[in-house]
Amino acid sequence: MLDEAMSAIAEDGLAALTMSALADRLGTSGGHILYYFGSKDLLLLAALRWSEAALAEERRALLARRAGAPRRLDLFLQLYLPRGPRDPRWTLWIELWARIPANDELRAAQRELDQGWQRDLEALLTAGVDRGQFAPTDVPARASELLALLDGLSTRVVLGAPAGGDEVARGALATARTAAELLVPRA
Repeated sequence: MLDEAMSAIAEDGLAALTMSALADRLGTSGGHILYYFGSKDLLLLAALRWSEAALAEERRALLARRAGAPRRLDLFLQLYLPRGPRDPRWTLWIELWARIPANDELRAAQRELDQGWQRDLEALLTAGVDRGQFAPTDVPARASELLALLDGLSTRVVLGAPAGGDEVARGALATARTAAELLVPRA
C-alpha cells in the first residue's frame, strides 16, 4: 500500500492525490485508507517512514562493509542522492518540507529521519579519521554541511534543474564527490 502511495504522490503530488483515486489503484475503499492513515499528511509521513526504513537498512549494510572509508563515503553519496528527476522517495521529502511550517508532527518526523542520516554519516567519517583515511576534522560539522549540500543537490535533481534526465543526477553525484573531498580530505 505504501509503495503504491509513494508512486501516486510522485506522479502528481500530494495536493492532487485523492484518497478515492489511491483506493481505486489499490482495489480498496477511500474509507479504508482514511481509517489507517487519517489524512493525506499522515499517509505521506507513513510512506516516507517506510521508504526511509529501507534506506536505513541499506546504510547499515554500507557501514558494515569492509571497504575503506573513502569508498563507503562514495557509496553513501550514491545512496543519498536521487536516481533522477521525480525520484519517488525524494518527491516525498519535497512534499514533506512544504508542509513542515504548519505541522509540528511532520517537523518532528523530519528531524528524526534526518538524525539517522547524520548519525550514520558521522560514524562513517569518524571511522575514516580513526583509521587515518581522512584528515582530522570536526566530524559533526562536516557531516551536517555535506548533508545540507546533498539536500540542495537532490532538490535540483528531482525538480530537473537546470537540465533534465540522468545528466542532472550524474552531475549532482560528481558535485557531491568534489564537495566531499573538500569537506573531508583524505589523510
